[in-house]
Amino acid sequence: MLRSGLAGFASVMAGRALGACSPALGAGPDGAASPTDGGLFDSGVESGADASIDAAADGSLADRAIDAAAPVFRRRMVPPPPALRSRIAQIAPLAERADANGLRLPPGFSSRVIAEYNRPVPGTSHLWHVAPDGGATFATEDGGWIYVSNSEQLAAMGGVGAIRFAGDGSITRAYTILRRTTLNCAGGPTPWHTWLSCEEIGRGQVWECDPWGEQPAVARPALGVFEHEAVCVDHDRWHLYLTEDVNNGRLYRFVPAGMNANGAPDLSRGTLEVAVVDRTGAVTWRAVPDPTYSSGTATRYQVPESTEFNGGEGIWYVDHKVYFSTKGDDRIWLYDCRASTLSIYYDFQRYPAPRVLTGVDNLTVSCCGDVLVAEDQGSMDVVAILPNGELKQLVQVVGQDASEITGPAFDPSGTRLYFSSQRSPAGGTTFEVTGPFHAPA
Repeated sequence: MLRSGLAGFASVMAGRALGACSPALGAGPDGAASPTDGGLFDSGVESGADASIDAAADGSLADRAIDAAAPVFRRRMVPPPPALRSRIAQIAPLAERADANGLRLPPGFSSRVIAEYNRPVPGTSHLWHVAPDGGATFATEDGGWIYVSNSEQLAAMGGVGAIRFAGDGSITRAYTILRRTTLNCAGGPTPWHTWLSCEEIGRGQVWECDPWGEQPAVARPALGVFEHEAVCVDHDRWHLYLTEDVNNGRLYRFVPAGMNANGAPDLSRGTLEVAVVDRTGAVTWRAVPDPTYSSGTATRYQVPESTEFNGGEGIWYVDHKVYFSTKGDDRIWLYDCRASTLSIYYDFQRYPAPRVLTGVDNLTVSCCGDVLVAEDQGSMDVVAILPNGELKQLVQVVGQDASEITGPAFDPSGTRLYFSSQRSPAGGTTFEVTGPFHAPA
């Protein structure tokens, strides 16, 4: 965290269900006008042609983060995710040589750079942020999608950027949806089409953001004030699960007190709980007495019997299961929401050398149970853990061993994979890799 934050600071100072495979649970902004919503209430904000959301210092929506009493996020009428089948198990080994963008890819795959720090996103005037981290995609009403990306930057210089794509994959717009926050590491998409961006600092918060950039971001202190890493939403029970990136961090669950006017969970009120895991893997949940850390005792110490996890990282929900990673012991964990049990899904130590997957960090899960893990250093791979336990390299970034891969996410078709090299020579580079990861079901 410190390495990426300091590197970013220096750069600035110097210049969802198994049957339907895409994690596309949201949407994003038009270049010309506010998207229509089929007669739903207006957001109360004009987004006009190339609105000044795109500028760096314009007093725009992204600058006005507001408190939990803010209006709910508008409803979105986006296409349902297509039914897909995974082809990841059939992907061939990586090519020996890197392509022109420094990526080793399997045959039949191609790449493009869609953003680099402090350079305009192609086809726009928007300058991309430093130290890109967690990300996700959101389907849009017009058949396109948005990719959002955190900026893991120090001293209230972090936030979230977004790139909007047309249905043919062309970039139509780029803009900022959150500014002036600190060390926005990972986060998670919601089924109601917002992005939860997490601050990785001792008194960090979760910020709910509008991928369209039409409504201001909202702080969600009810989700806990601690060193956040990532968050996912149980689409069936409306529980949220959160990881904490410290070497004695905890696994948390947020149970909303009710639903808001749009039928989505009300994130402004509810109960934050912490996991207690026994020797058999059975999990019980205890309420955190002071989730907003107002008493002077950090949340991870407030329930003494709670279970420690060594550096919680990425987390993802699919088919009544929560997968999350811990970097301190190179493990992927699996929590069964129906059985309330926890098990180790991947353990670095259990695989013989040479080990394909090290430095586990951000992750996402395909429709069909392939767990894609991005490496923090290691050999700079995106590696899929297939349902049978086999490991398969999907991408390798060459010549950037001191960097980390962040923000893996598929577009709605499941044929485009987005991710970043956070500490690339450019100060952060975001890629798109296209190929037959999935096919229509």
